[in-house]
Amino acid sequence: MHLKRNDLILIAFLLIIAAGGFIFHAIQDAPENGRAEIWVDGELWGTYSLDENIVVDIDGTNRLTIQDKKAYMTWADCPDQLCVRQKPASKDGESIICLPNKIVISIVGGEEDELDGVTN
Repeated sequence: MHLKRNDLILIAFLLIIAAGGFIFHAIQDAPENGRAEIWVDGELWGTYSLDENIVVDIDGTNRLTIQDKKAYMTWADCPDQLCVRQKPASKDGESIICLPNKIVISIVGGEEDELDGVTN
């Protein structure tokens, strides 16, 4: 079987299209660096990258720690301490909430959750 010149051009063209699609798909799937958005009384108070280890004092009422790409509340002056007992947040859409102090920590662009909302 001998390939003609036009057949080789068609094969090369299809390989270029496939490689371009692969590169485009790889770029689109690159994960966004996660960040913790701190909201106090409904207003954005601050944004911190999950890539850096940091301790954030929030208005003297709460302390948020970001370590190993996870955010968790390490101290709060509220009586119930529910926010301190919450599990660390690292996945896109997870949050930590302190109702008495009106503080919400929202994770944006963090790890993708492999399970759907029903199985969580």
